[in-house]
Amino acid sequence: MSGSRTDGGTTLDRGRPVPFNWAGRRYHGYAGDTLASALLANGVSIIGRSFKYHRPRGLIAAGLDEPNGIVQLESGAVTVPNVKATQIELYDGLTANPVNAHPSVDFDVMAVNSLVKRFIPAAFYYKTFLWPNWKLFEPSIRKAAGLGRAPGEADPDTYEHRYAHVDVLVVGSGAAGLAAAEAAAAIPGNERVALVEADAEFGGGLLSSADQIEGMAAIEWRNAALTRLEALPNMLLLNRTMAFGFYDHGLVALCERLTDHLPPHERSGPRQRLWKVRCRRVILATGAFERPIPFAGNDLPGVMLASAAQTYAKRYGALPGKRAVICTNNDSAYAAAFALQDAGCEIAAIVDTRSTAGARAEEARTRGIAIMSTAAPLRARGRRRVNALEIVALNDAAKRRIRCDTVLTSDGWNPAVHLHSQSGGSLAYDDDLQAFLPDRAVQDAVSIGAAAGVLTMDAAVTGARSLARGETPVLPPAAAVGPTRHFADGDIAAQKAWVDFQNDVTVGDIQLAARENFRSVEHLKRYTTLGMASDQGKTSNVTGIQVLSDLLGKPPQAIGTTKFRPPFDPVTIGAFAGRAVGADLMPLAQTPAHDAQVALGAKIEPYGSWLRAAYLPRNGEREHEALAREVLAVRNSVGLFDASTLGKIEVKGPDAAEFLQRIYVNGVRNLKIGSCRYGLMLNEHGIVYDDGVFARLGEDHFLVGTTSGHAGAIADTLHEWLQCEWSDLKVMVENVTTGWAVMNVAGRHARDVFAEAGTDIDLSAEAFPHMTYRAGTVGGVPARVQRVSFTGELSYEIAVPWGYGAALWDALMRCGRRYGITPFGVESLMVMRVEKGFLHVGSDTDGTTYPQDVGFGAAIAKKTDDFVGRRSTMRPEGLREDRRQLVGLEITDGGGPLETGAHVLPGDAIEPRGTQGWVTSSINSPTLGRPLAMALVERGTQRLGEAVRVWDLDTWREAKIADPRFFDPAGKRIHG
Repeated sequence: MSGSRTDGGTTLDRGRPVPFNWAGRRYHGYAGDTLASALLANGVSIIGRSFKYHRPRGLIAAGLDEPNGIVQLESGAVTVPNVKATQIELYDGLTANPVNAHPSVDFDVMAVNSLVKRFIPAAFYYKTFLWPNWKLFEPSIRKAAGLGRAPGEADPDTYEHRYAHVDVLVVGSGAAGLAAAEAAAAIPGNERVALVEADAEFGGGLLSSADQIEGMAAIEWRNAALTRLEALPNMLLLNRTMAFGFYDHGLVALCERLTDHLPPHERSGPRQRLWKVRCRRVILATGAFERPIPFAGNDLPGVMLASAAQTYAKRYGALPGKRAVICTNNDSAYAAAFALQDAGCEIAAIVDTRSTAGARAEEARTRGIAIMSTAAPLRARGRRRVNALEIVALNDAAKRRIRCDTVLTSDGWNPAVHLHSQSGGSLAYDDDLQAFLPDRAVQDAVSIGAAAGVLTMDAAVTGARSLARGETPVLPPAAAVGPTRHFADGDIAAQKAWVDFQNDVTVGDIQLAARENFRSVEHLKRYTTLGMASDQGKTSNVTGIQVLSDLLGKPPQAIGTTKFRPPFDPVTIGAFAGRAVGADLMPLAQTPAHDAQVALGAKIEPYGSWLRAAYLPRNGEREHEALAREVLAVRNSVGLFDASTLGKIEVKGPDAAEFLQRIYVNGVRNLKIGSCRYGLMLNEHGIVYDDGVFARLGEDHFLVGTTSGHAGAIADTLHEWLQCEWSDLKVMVENVTTGWAVMNVAGRHARDVFAEAGTDIDLSAEAFPHMTYRAGTVGGVPARVQRVSFTGELSYEIAVPWGYGAALWDALMRCGRRYGITPFGVESLMVMRVEKGFLHVGSDTDGTTYPQDVGFGAAIAKKTDDFVGRRSTMRPEGLREDRRQLVGLEITDGGGPLETGAHVLPGDAIEPRGTQGWVTSSINSPTLGRPLAMALVERGTQRLGEAVRVWDLDTWREAKIADPRFFDPAGKRIHG
């Protein structure tokens, strides 16, 4: 391509030259340029390399449908990979580089791939790399995969989310969009109308059109319409805003680029804003994408869409070449020919597949442009850019070569139906336009203008106004496009006729897929990678479908399209994340004793949504040393643990007992006031979902304990059952987890420490036995106390209002000093619960664990009432005799702890196959001086004492199935 600058440019500011850097060289453009238009104007022909064969690629399009101009923008922390050059607004000092090229885009050593193209066709990797082993090839394939490079540093930019409700959202600001927005805003009751445009400028195709609209030049009509819209009080105008997703219930997602158009050092505030807009009605004026024509050599730099050339010439004042051939089957390319001729480009010929040229043919002849009817492009000639075009007559196969440096193509237009399809709307294939059009809408949405297949300006404006008012317009029929030259199956030229330019998919590849019976459009996509590039098939999908249609003799409507999924155009991960990054990704709560534990040197780690002390090392202790010290301190004297994170849900009301009787696996009605009970909750599939201790505070008042991570979910579940299934029950549910701080004092001196803190509760074993609840005061503060234990020791969980939690911790530490009280963390607690064989939901269970697998079979048999999940536990799957059951494992080979997740196999196993279960928890027990483990094992409770082998990553271990109650199996210490 021998591009150059003209005197035109509707959005160009000639008074503001802008220097920029491309591939290590310095160039100049103007304010209003895109990187693509500036490169074109500076005569840069090769802008990229194709993904697979590394063939030289030039610009094809001028908008978001560009498949070739993929660049790496900037460097360092602010670098952005795989951005389309057509969407990058030029700014002072911009630096960009091509991707997928080494050492340079002009000389790419990987271009050798194109020399062996015959041996690496579509899907060759599915067949080639299976032998002898995929892993041999994987490293080099992964290295070659991808285009740009993701930044290696943290993103310095910020992003934000915004939410809005509008009566009408208009997507697209071409002629139809502007007309529809103005008409919608004038309707009484439409208090808020929004018009969004992905481009930096409103106007769409009007910015490069030479047509007249309602007696005005297109650009003048646009300026007048925009002035009226800006004056409307109920109008929201958003440019640089991409509507990328249309979801259920009128939700449209937008990505607004706030500072991308500025140099990095001048940016302040959020870089991008993600909008979630609920719309009463959506009007889609998303336009249409021009189809390229497949012919041999059509990927050479210099071959471009006709509309793109017109945009570069009219809007940006950039000519793609000096002598052009226009190849078309419709009238729109004539406008491109005229625009380029007016800008100074010689038009060598218009090659039109139609036997009778359209309405603009006479003007072309008046301009001295030769029209070659009933002809089509056969082959583009050239090496690094096109230098000639061979054409062929469709009636007698006569050939002719035309010298040129630019070939402009137009095979018709594809309405941008992506958002319509995402909303659930259906499509219908139009034989005249040879394109898929919006058909039935399932939400309150309507497509207008080119998005609906209306390709003339006046008709688009008239129809848009009518549809915006809820009327049905009478529109003239669309002019049919002419024929497209097809390739015979096996034609060698089809191997050089490109359909997907970025992914190197040719007509020949589609023929190969059809021959190998990949004839579903979804199979075709995956077999060839057609439409899987960064442009998501905007220039290739319909062409590919038409090629497949011709091969199979099946209409395109019957073939259908692939699924249109959001986003319509790539959206940064930062925009999706918004402010939810780093510490704000999931803000972690702190326990009341957090500061005190940090002061003691605690190792603080995230557990679910909480920051908790994992262990509290002293004097440089390593983790296992700290755990051993903490565990032995609790076993031999007394320890203190901040248990405030445990879920606490109050259930109150006349039907509270009946409600919880339906929730828990075990009984609730017969629980006495002041007593506690350990219980399991299941989901509707009968799977263990949560566990905890619940206490009866009064006749109609219960305190439900849950795991720390499930408090919110359990509260929501209880509300759902009450609101949706058992609305007749008189019950109140309230999550009070953060209302009460809980300090757990455990060990044989726990009663002494608690008593010294000052309480009016009788702490004697007779008055306050294990698994009971008492209310009173501690240090003059109201308190709820449960005598429950997860350590296997004498233990009290003392709950006080949250604001008193830190003071309670300090008081217990002072009172326990004479007993050598030791703060302990979550990991030490986990060691002690494994020593006791206590269940930990989530560690010792998974998404297939029934209550009978963890010892609750008798409780189910005893309970006659129904409860959530009961029926599911009785299904054949739950009654299998070979179900995996929770057991203990004793290590018999003298080694260290087993790996969690290691597979359990029979004692005579010699190969790691036929797993019978896996290790769920594994520790080194300081109390017993040996490693212990728990596991889910097939028929585990029936195999106590049986030797098994344990395998993990090619390592074999020896163990024995055992009762999981390793320490104090009779529970004498817990009743101390």
